[in-house]
Amino acid sequence: MGLHLPPSIASCFTVGLIIWLFRRDIREKHDISGALWLPLLWLILGCSRSVSTWLNIFGLPVSGTASVEEGSPLDAWFYFVLIIAGFCVLAKRQVRLSQVVSNNGWLIVFLLYCLISITWSDFPVIALKRWIKVLGHPIMALIVLTDPNPGEALTRLMKRCAYVVVPVSILFIKYYPELGRGFDPWTGEPFNTGITTDKNALGGDCLILGFFFFWYLLQTWQTERSSWRRNEFRLIAGFAIAIWWLFSQAHSATSSISLIVGILIVVFVGIRSVNKNFIGTYLLAALVLLVVAEVTFGLSGHMSESLGRGSELSGRTVLWRELLGLHTNPILGTGFESFWLGERLQQLKGLFFFIPNEAHNGYLETYLTLGLVGVFLLVGLFVATFRKIRVELFRNFEWGRYRLGFLAALVLYNWTEAAFKTLSPLWFAFYLIATDYPRILRATAQASDEVESPEESRELVYADEP
Repeated sequence: MGLHLPPSIASCFTVGLIIWLFRRDIREKHDISGALWLPLLWLILGCSRSVSTWLNIFGLPVSGTASVEEGSPLDAWFYFVLIIAGFCVLAKRQVRLSQVVSNNGWLIVFLLYCLISITWSDFPVIALKRWIKVLGHPIMALIVLTDPNPGEALTRLMKRCAYVVVPVSILFIKYYPELGRGFDPWTGEPFNTGITTDKNALGGDCLILGFFFFWYLLQTWQTERSSWRRNEFRLIAGFAIAIWWLFSQAHSATSSISLIVGILIVVFVGIRSVNKNFIGTYLLAALVLLVVAEVTFGLSGHMSESLGRGSELSGRTVLWRELLGLHTNPILGTGFESFWLGERLQQLKGLFFFIPNEAHNGYLETYLTLGLVGVFLLVGLFVATFRKIRVELFRNFEWGRYRLGFLAALVLYNWTEAAFKTLSPLWFAFYLIATDYPRILRATAQASDEVESPEESRELVYADEP
């Protein structure tokens, strides 16, 4: 990454590279639906910045007032249109709500509880708007999972997201510091944000894409020798180097450690001597050991010190104590996405050199907004997702271990960062691995879109039945 060019030339090179990557991808003519562009746009926006921010960057200032609580009206309408368009795609594919509910019970209960919690929020209108935005995650995930070729759709989604996020992040950091860098308001120390607006968000992007490319490397390795295989190895190597460089610039220890854990899980379950029937036992034993090590030796503090962050996790433990001291409703919380609004935010003024806007702990964040009931449902959702994945390991091993590795990484990431916040790309990625839709119904819906005899339709359905 030591090449130095004038910013204008670097911009042209970056745009040209992105266009070339997309043309190369599209020319391969994969059996995927054009509707995949909707979740791709959703994911790229989640991994970068809002529409209004991008328009301002390109010299197109957005009219209308925006507030810290509600954001830009343009952004709200844009996300709403994407959600409606996604819903129309699912309706055309005849996706049955009853099947979504029956196969994703904990996910639906968690979402419904978030909706119900709006009734005791001090800002119910704002909370409702944020909840509607969150609905975009399962809708976009279902577009991917109900595609005629869901595995290929996931691969194309992640690769195409990387085509934009990675090159633009490098461009902003190296050539447009006013866009790709920021400064600590207290120490003045610079940090890199890339295509995002926060260094931890950049680390989250690298976690999602870095984990995917490792998994994709394993899939490509299993294919026959060919020019396509060789070219894919080159693509993977290029993005692996670029993502590693972005990790080094983001200095996000949480994302780096979570990625390593996710990769280790993928490798572990791929060992032939590992009995897949005891995956739950292995993971439970590892979790117990981590908890014991944390309680007994302060494992997270020692790891933080070794990474140069101090024993208090870069001030996180101090923040956690202060947040717990505000004494919110321990059972129900303050209502969905409502804690960081109003007087509570003002109470935190003067306690730190900055005004925090998240707990830097997803479990504490859930407790503050949804109470112990919300934490219980979140943990139950993780357990339910693991149970689905365990079955998938025997049905579709490669997809199963992708889901398992990313779940482990996300559970760990959520300890020192808040992964489940409105438009977080990590929350969307979680829906991709946590949502199930019966394969037999996908086959039926696809068959109904084709002109064929009833006998052919029945054969397709039976062939896809597990």
